[in-house]
Amino acid sequence: MTATTTQIKHEVKDLSLAPLGKQRIEWAGREMPVLGLIRDRFAKEKPFAGIRLSACCHVTTETAHLAIALKAGGADAVLIASNPLSTQDDVAASLVVDYGIPVFAIKGEDSATYNRHVEIALDHKPNIIIDDGSDVTVHLVQHRQNQLADIIGTTEETTTGIVRLAAMFKDGALSFPAMNVNDAETKHFFDNRYGTGQSTLDGIIRATNLLLAGKTIVVAGYGWCGKGTALRARGMGANVIVTEINAVRALEATMDGFRVMPMEQAAAEGDLFITVTGNKHVIRGEHFAQMKDGAIVCNSGHFDIEIDLKALGAEASEVRTVRPFTQQYHLKSGKSVIVLGEGRLINLAAAEGHPSAVMDMSFANQAMACEYLVKNKGKLQPGLHSIPTEVDQEIARLKLAAMAINVDTLTSEQVEYMNSWTSGT
Repeated sequence: MTATTTQIKHEVKDLSLAPLGKQRIEWAGREMPVLGLIRDRFAKEKPFAGIRLSACCHVTTETAHLAIALKAGGADAVLIASNPLSTQDDVAASLVVDYGIPVFAIKGEDSATYNRHVEIALDHKPNIIIDDGSDVTVHLVQHRQNQLADIIGTTEETTTGIVRLAAMFKDGALSFPAMNVNDAETKHFFDNRYGTGQSTLDGIIRATNLLLAGKTIVVAGYGWCGKGTALRARGMGANVIVTEINAVRALEATMDGFRVMPMEQAAAEGDLFITVTGNKHVIRGEHFAQMKDGAIVCNSGHFDIEIDLKALGAEASEVRTVRPFTQQYHLKSGKSVIVLGEGRLINLAAAEGHPSAVMDMSFANQAMACEYLVKNKGKLQPGLHSIPTEVDQEIARLKLAAMAINVDTLTSEQVEYMNSWTSGT
């Protein structure tokens, strides 16, 4: 531990893991050119000089690049984990040792530790909060009213977090602007669909070494995360069933070639169940009772509430850990149900989360959203605000340029036609 490191407040598993973490952070950077360009600009312009920032995110190699970019821009930043099982301990160590960023995150931390870290994030007296599920923001509003005057705004990149913020605003509890990063096109079209699709199956395979080809996989929810998961599962040779509550999405899943049915019916058919709804108890006691012996259930929604583990535990005579992140519940009926990642995000519990190339765009949106809040301090009304279209387009343009892909531009004649109402057939 260097003298500099000892002055940086932190709570990580082991600082000696830093060399491996730095190596992995640098590897991820190869696939994150857009955020790299933003970091270089931030380093010159210092848009966050004098700004205190608390970030609650999955502590991964990709998040490291966001933290590094924000610090380069002058932010006084603190990072805590947004999920007890998603922290990469070597990355957390490297951020402290190599980049001088205070980190409070340990893989497997209990709820008491997580809640203490939320308090630490707010003890930093942030002007901007980067949230992942809105836990820090909710705690601020509920328990730190005296700090509301310090808040410029918050950014949120999960569907679950946006739902919470919308409910807060509806109840009159959200008194500051919140940037809806999740709904940026360069976020949810790619992160939710391609990122979740690939990383969810990656986590399942790492936890189980399961052959997906020929299996019946039930995907609960057909939002962007569900679409990506179903698409990738089919690509691996699985027979995919989709469950939905939304008639339009159910119709879309049907026309995309998937079987659609209620969970009550799907429970008896599935070999593997993946929840991606953002809602509570999507798989319940009555569903476990209908499942095949050895059925596997996991979650890729934000919180660990989609699978009713309390109901499952009540029916279990024994719970055994059979592989890392893999628990077998032996039921009183004689059957067993296998739960992956304790019902938490399987793509981060058992794998490394989304690929860097996808998070490049998501975290570019986060960085630009923070800059937008600072530039518009005092001008934005309380409530949810979309990422400006020009920012979304610029991120897409930078990503295409990094991939050496060119696109067409409108001719003057086409511009005139698109802006005219007198020209017709």
